[in-house]
Amino acid sequence: MVGNLLLRGMLAGLIAGILVFAFAHTFGEPLVDAAIAFEEASAQAAGEAAEPEIVSRATQAGLGLFTGVMAHSVAVGGLFALAFAFVHGRFSSLSARGTSAVIAIAAFVAIVLVPAVKYPANPPAVGNPDTIGVRTELFFLMIVVSLAALIAAVVLSRRLSERFGSWNGAIIAGIAYLVFIGFVLYLLPPINEVPENFSAMVLWRFRTTSLGMHVILWAALGLVFGALAERRLVVKGGLRPAFR
Repeated sequence: MVGNLLLRGMLAGLIAGILVFAFAHTFGEPLVDAAIAFEEASAQAAGEAAEPEIVSRATQAGLGLFTGVMAHSVAVGGLFALAFAFVHGRFSSLSARGTSAVIAIAAFVAIVLVPAVKYPANPPAVGNPDTIGVRTELFFLMIVVSLAALIAAVVLSRRLSERFGSWNGAIIAGIAYLVFIGFVLYLLPPINEVPENFSAMVLWRFRTTSLGMHVILWAALGLVFGALAERRLVVKGGLRPAFR
């Protein structure tokens, strides 16, 4: 059962990856080109030599982007399926589609939205190369903390539901999650390395496009995998947990 769900998760990731690639290639790559043009103009104005182009922009925006997006989407789809197999029928009484949708929404909030509030995506030419290590560590720290807080909120919700009911328990746990995340966002150091003359419109559109790519990925995973998993579980004649 788990292996079958894993394959369906990877298939859902494949479908999601195609959608994400189409969106990123259409709306994201022109913004990357604009950022690179700004970077090259700044380097030329400063008298710096242009960096050699190891991989052409056509390859980066085409085959390179497609390969990276597809590999990421298929891998995330597999992990999504494993999370579904663990949760469905054990922590959730929802249908397969309902469980899939809830997992997709929760993952998007914890893995994408919360970290992006503190450390949003930046295009080329934005960011100091000397701080890339620190910025990467802080970003992944934000993801780990957000995921851990989400898991703790789910556990708290289940415990509170015995006393206050399911809805009230979920609301209290949700508020606790938001308060804790707000405190973490306040404590972590801010990073603002945007050049003064960089286009605010390009920066805004790049960040919203990056967020849009994640919306497509998680929405497609939640919907497509939910439909595929429901068909599999109905064929097997039950909605019992995949992990025993």
